[in-house]
Amino acid sequence: MFFPQSCMMSSLQMRICRKESSCCVHIILKTLFFFLCRCPYLAVHLCPAIPVFAVLLFLFVMAMLLRTSFSDPGVLPRALPEEATFIEMEIEAANGNVPAGQRPPPRIRNVQINNQIVKLKYCYTCKIFRPPRASHCSICDNCVDRFDHHCPWVGNCVGKRNYRYFYLFTLSLSLLTIYIFTFDIVHVVMRSMNGGFLNTLKETPGTVLEVLVCFFTLWSVVGLTGFHTYLISLNQTTNEDIKGSWSGKNRGQNPYSHKNIIKNCCEVLCGPTYPSVLDRRGLLQEDTLISSSNPVPQTTKTTAPLIPNEHTPDDAKPSIAASAEKSPSPKEEHPAATKVPPLASPETDAETSIAKERAH
Repeated sequence: MFFPQSCMMSSLQMRICRKESSCCVHIILKTLFFFLCRCPYLAVHLCPAIPVFAVLLFLFVMAMLLRTSFSDPGVLPRALPEEATFIEMEIEAANGNVPAGQRPPPRIRNVQINNQIVKLKYCYTCKIFRPPRASHCSICDNCVDRFDHHCPWVGNCVGKRNYRYFYLFTLSLSLLTIYIFTFDIVHVVMRSMNGGFLNTLKETPGTVLEVLVCFFTLWSVVGLTGFHTYLISLNQTTNEDIKGSWSGKNRGQNPYSHKNIIKNCCEVLCGPTYPSVLDRRGLLQEDTLISSSNPVPQTTKTTAPLIPNEHTPDDAKPSIAASAEKSPSPKEEHPAATKVPPLASPETDAETSIAKERAH
């Protein structure tokens, strides 16, 4: 549901929204059927707190679902044209001239995290070097910090800023499914003790259907919650687990893990809430919409030379300075006419020399 880089949704994004709506409808219908058909009997014959606890659990599930769907997962802003041009100059200066027919070296930067080298990959779409654990989502077309996966059931990426809400959603949904499944069986058992099992099924035909739906839903939801509990205990993401980033003989150890389950869980679930780096007040202009729908190649001219920063390689600085010298300034292109004083005549020079001798 969070698509900051585009204002018109594609067919794939529309299918994701349909999946999210079907997930909401499934949760609402299952819970509503339990409220209308099971809770009245259980509240009278067993405990009146059963529907109250079910309502609270249902509201918490929906709150976590909406929070995960409509929150920024940690989208990284794309580079501006000036920044992208400067990064390209740095890369070309670092790689040098590549002979024709040879593939240029990969665009990678190395950083050290906990005494271990981690590679930062270059994103050709966003024109940035992605920070550690970030990845580009092909569905949202955005780079997401600490990218875990794209969940079609919530219609959003799961990343650095909304992972804890996604985990709480799956955990609470598992508890709600177990709660409904357990009390459906209790409802059938209590009514079977009075009128028999077959008569109970005839009187409540929807009970069998609801028990079957909860049974098959229970395996998938509880399994997903258990898998993410395992990842949290290792301080690892789904993307890293699928790619095998920290497993195998030639792989290093996970530099983000504290080698302690409690510390890893506290960092992922109880760590600070990181602010969003997106400009939520920015407006998309009409010319941007037209250019996105009908892309036309444009050439941009830089009016000022690029200034190297502290991350610029030493080999790139002379080339940048030379390019700055080659581009003349407007003043040099049209030099102003300087006033030349008139030449003095020989008579005036003789008079001035005589006056100086008299003065001495």
